[in-house]
Amino acid sequence: MKPELDLFAILPEDKIPEKGKILISEPFLPDTFFNRSVVYLTDHNPKGSVGFILNKKLDLKVSEAVSGFEGWDENLNMGGPVAPDTLHYIHSLGHIIPRSVHVEGDIYWGGDIDAIREMIRAGSVSRGQIRFFLGYSGWSAGQLERELKENSWVIARISSETIMNSSGVDSWKRLLRSFKNKYRVWADFPDSPDMN
Repeated sequence: MKPELDLFAILPEDKIPEKGKILISEPFLPDTFFNRSVVYLTDHNPKGSVGFILNKKLDLKVSEAVSGFEGWDENLNMGGPVAPDTLHYIHSLGHIIPRSVHVEGDIYWGGDIDAIREMIRAGSVSRGQIRFFLGYSGWSAGQLERELKENSWVIARISSETIMNSSGVDSWKRLLRSFKNKYRVWADFPDSPDMN
């Protein structure tokens, strides 16, 4: 007798959180913020984790919400449920932005907002080099690990280009479909398990 295939059991090697990796929610995660989300981890250590939801674009332009960003008509993204009235950003501008924190590869987190304003004003930043978020996703010590034991997330590594450009609601499905393993089928599950 063959063992039953459990499509929702995440393999142990896909449950190792690290700075620079993404979390992809399982199809029926009931959380409002994290349902069908892709979260980029900018920090992970024994004290907790910080990340930003990549695929929840807001119907609000950066230039409409933040002073000094006139002409920057990219949409803001919902970074997560923590401190939703704060602005955060990831970028590939490196250390030309003072106080930036290196995450991995050519991705950096935060830095001097005035330097970013100046670069945008001067036209020396292009689409795909910076992403702005309202709020962030945070986990206290051990919290993310508990969620991983509950098979809430699969962890993967994707390219910097994908991180900087995965803003649409379809990103969750597109990423899953790019896998060559059982998680691929998650992309085709209906939004609700009651639907068929």
